[in-house]
Amino acid sequence: MQKKKITKALCFAILTILVYACASMGNPQGGPYDETPPKVVRSNPDNKTTNNKQKRISLLFDEYIKLENASEKIVVSPPQKEMPEIRTEGKRIDIELFDSLQPNTTYTIDFGDAIVDNNEGNPMGQYTYSFSTGSEIDTMEVSGNVLNAEDLEPIKGILVGLHRETDEKALRTKPFLRVARTNGSGFFNIKGIAPGRYHIFALQDADGDFLFNQKSEQIAFDTTVVVPYSTPDVRNDTVWHDSTHIDSIRYVPYTKFLPNDIVLRAFKEAGQDLHLLKIERPVPNRFTVYFTAPSDTLPVIKGFNFNPETAFLLEASEHKDTLTYWIKDTLTANLDTLKFSLTYLDTDTLGQLVLRTDSQELAAKKSRERIEKELKEKIEKWEKDNERLRKKGMATKKENPFLKSYMTAQLSSFGSMAPNQNVTITFGQPIERVDTTLFSFQRKVDTLWVDEPYLFLPVEGQVRSFRLYAEWEPGKEYKFVADTAAFTDIFGTESNKVECSVKISPLESFGALFIHLAIPDTQAVVQLLDASGRIYRSIQTVKNRADFFYLQPATYYVRAFIDVNGNGVWDTGNYDEGLQPEPMYYFPKPIPVKVRMEIEQEWNPTSIPLTKQKAPEITKQKPDQEKKILRRNQNYNR
Repeated sequence: MQKKKITKALCFAILTILVYACASMGNPQGGPYDETPPKVVRSNPDNKTTNNKQKRISLLFDEYIKLENASEKIVVSPPQKEMPEIRTEGKRIDIELFDSLQPNTTYTIDFGDAIVDNNEGNPMGQYTYSFSTGSEIDTMEVSGNVLNAEDLEPIKGILVGLHRETDEKALRTKPFLRVARTNGSGFFNIKGIAPGRYHIFALQDADGDFLFNQKSEQIAFDTTVVVPYSTPDVRNDTVWHDSTHIDSIRYVPYTKFLPNDIVLRAFKEAGQDLHLLKIERPVPNRFTVYFTAPSDTLPVIKGFNFNPETAFLLEASEHKDTLTYWIKDTLTANLDTLKFSLTYLDTDTLGQLVLRTDSQELAAKKSRERIEKELKEKIEKWEKDNERLRKKGMATKKENPFLKSYMTAQLSSFGSMAPNQNVTITFGQPIERVDTTLFSFQRKVDTLWVDEPYLFLPVEGQVRSFRLYAEWEPGKEYKFVADTAAFTDIFGTESNKVECSVKISPLESFGALFIHLAIPDTQAVVQLLDASGRIYRSIQTVKNRADFFYLQPATYYVRAFIDVNGNGVWDTGNYDEGLQPEPMYYFPKPIPVKVRMEIEQEWNPTSIPLTKQKAPEITKQKPDQEKKILRRNQNYNR
């Protein structure tokens, strides 16, 4: 009896273990992982079929599959006006084309690496299905890269397409004949091309019509005629003995399609569509008007309940696309709602600039009553805190800082500074009066402070900033003081005391970099970039030379653009005028500068392909992560 009970208990325990093992997730106890990518076992119609009239395509695989990022990776060529429907179900992918099929045309459906198996995520690899509505199927390909013309960043997801040689200006009127889309490296591969001569374009198509009809769309064009051709070639193919050991390397013949090194530099045209973006009045005494693009013409304000000629002081951004109106008239600032008309330039539906007038009623987000209430609460809180400290016998502050408000200043430099720099002082409100008699500027000589000559000037085009200039000597210490009330803003508020102590770094703490451009004598601008790729300093070349003195020890990157029109700034292109953007180049390696180091660097910007110039450390658009078979059986076998 006892033996029978033990046998039953043992059977129950074994059954429990088996059930638990079957229910456990994972593969090690069930044999090796599936590392075989999906394969197409049947398609309807057949891949590469000719004389096809069927708009429904079905692909059957040997296992369950799924599509990843289908909208980004799958491209149908010729481009379709109405987007095809692509569905997955089990082991099948169904595609339905809605546009009418063009006669004697090769169609390609490029899946890229979107197809993976459903369980392990093993990628099928680059897969393209094609058919022809005529008696022949076109097989030529061209490939290359698209870069941003201004900074050589690879552009992901931009369309690249072909037009016939005779359609050089067709980007505005005709959709592409063949099309592809770039990946994370900016690489494209246009397939199914018929023999012939073509022009190639890139287009960041904003509205899905495959036409360049908006200035906000990024474009690229190349006047060079593209002639696709092929040649036999050989590549290496690694044969694995198992998942961990290489058996041999074979040399496999294949067809190489050319050209495969096309580089397109994409840009946005100047003169973007101009529209009023928004108007904001955060506080009663100012409001800001935002536009979508720069403009040479200021808007006109006609006040309904105030006089705009005496009410405002205008602070405009460099390109006049952001305009801040400081309301210096107290009666106007105290109005709950400003009522006025705004007449400004606006881009119409034909792309032309026209005058437009809008009526505005603008209330402050924070009313004067609320501001006064918050100030009163701060005063009362300070007084209560001070009284609490007094009752405890602790030291108290003599003056309530909220009873009288002062302006505060922001200084651009503290501590150490290079001899070629200057100090910028910026206030929160526009300055109306400056009392220089309350200024002092001194240099430290031994233990004494000695007055020094200086210049204190407003920053051009700004109403809130000033700059302090002096003959800075390396290794010396300077002090600038502006006593209380030295500055008064347009509202009558005086400044608090402004103090600035600066020590000029000695020459031994800097390095220098001298760039020699090995190009024909032409005007260029060389720009020094920091470790984040931001412009640190910019110099126009003199006889193909750019000298950077007083460099802090750091790692720098260098780029340069050919200043075709000599205006000192990088200029974009124009499609209708056939004008390419000014050429931009990057030195391919970082340049570390150390103290007391003077580096002479020769540089031929055209000696390296554009696609290999920008250093990976400052390239923001990273390549797509390549999908690979996980090869988890290596760990399983161990």
